[in-house]
Amino acid sequence: MPNVKNQETLVKIKEDLDGISAMWVVDYRGLTVKEVQTLRANIREAQGSMKVYKNTLMHIALKELGLPTLDSMLEGPSAFVFAGSDVAAAAKVVKSFAKDNDNLQIKGGLMEGAEVSAAEVEAIASLPSREELLAQIAGAISGVARGLAVALNGVPRGLAQVTKAVADQKEAA
Repeated sequence: MPNVKNQETLVKIKEDLDGISAMWVVDYRGLTVKEVQTLRANIREAQGSMKVYKNTLMHIALKELGLPTLDSMLEGPSAFVFAGSDVAAAAKVVKSFAKDNDNLQIKGGLMEGAEVSAAEVEAIASLPSREELLAQIAGAISGVARGLAVALNGVPRGLAQVTKAVADQKEAA
């Protein structure tokens, strides 16, 4: 029979997983307390959160929610990074911290209910942020609209030039 503390933790894990778009699993073995605090602060700035749960409780919660159980990742000390609305931002924070600190290892995670590998997390981290993507889309739309305006403006201008040329020809003749 599971104890009350584990049951309460299981409920918290399920709440964290409910409706989450992505969760990254990292091995934080060897990080100092100050480094972990810095990592948590950076993740919070990216609208995410980092929590440490027992692997067995995470496994049970994933199984009960019908998600992949991440058996290969839930070995050794694990921290769980829950991404906010910008999935790439949380992945970027984890990737850049791991790049600067060899003790942090990305194990993989979940995204949209599917298991992703460490390489896929790093690929997600290399994607532009949501704001950058929106700016690129706006630029593309603006470019198309500008081209259409120039093309539409060219028709009357061309007609005016032809009319002027005909008038000049008649004057010369």
